[in-house]
Amino acid sequence: MLLKDKVAVVTGSAQGIGKATALRLAKEGAKVVISDLNEEGISRTLKEFEEWGYEAIGVKADVSRHEDAQRLVEETVRSFGAIHILVNNAGITRDSLLVRMSEADWDAVIAVNLKGVFNCTKAAVRYMAKQRYGRIINIASIVGEMGNVGQANYAASKAGVIGFTKVVAREFATRNITCNAVAPGFIVTAMTEKLPEKVKETLIAQIPMERLGTPEDVANGVLFLASDLAGYITGQVLNINGGMYM
Repeated sequence: MLLKDKVAVVTGSAQGIGKATALRLAKEGAKVVISDLNEEGISRTLKEFEEWGYEAIGVKADVSRHEDAQRLVEETVRSFGAIHILVNNAGITRDSLLVRMSEADWDAVIAVNLKGVFNCTKAAVRYMAKQRYGRIINIASIVGEMGNVGQANYAASKAGVIGFTKVVAREFATRNITCNAVAPGFIVTAMTEKLPEKVKETLIAQIPMERLGTPEDVANGVLFLASDLAGYITGQVLNINGGMYM
């Protein structure tokens, strides 16, 4: 098992990419903390993990709040004695063309998608630095690299995550802490399922592999970066997009 005896926190893990990632890490031996704002989703996910025989706890947290991020990490250490892996996955969208985008929608997306990564990382690296070991994986997006109409706030937040990733990688490399980003393309999730069929067809036409990605595709990439197989990789962006952006 690649992650035997490791402790992993995955934010936004009650569904979608976060849940698939938490499950993939658990399958490789990690003790997992399911964190989300959705209490019902946390309970449902924990029940599934318990049925599958994986060790996990749930912590409700709003990552945009410094106090919640701090509590998330403290409860992790209190329950499992350490934090080895942090996957900053929690994110939201509030799409609109720039001229129609409200300040509230801009602020909300930046607060969760970018400030949330800052809050959780800052809380976690204190413990990781002391133990001289850590793996931080930030979920960015293809949109943060190539842009997308109607997503100025989302693209800015994800581009910010990429820049933040590189700084953390430089600042903590001597402490044996790696920090990388994963930039998914268009993935089959609750959000993409709501898209009209014609929009999906247009998207797929832009992807050389001619399909949308799955949450498991992303989870496999996160697993690699979280494991010691990637111990000499830091400050990088792993694109998982079927070739849509190269």
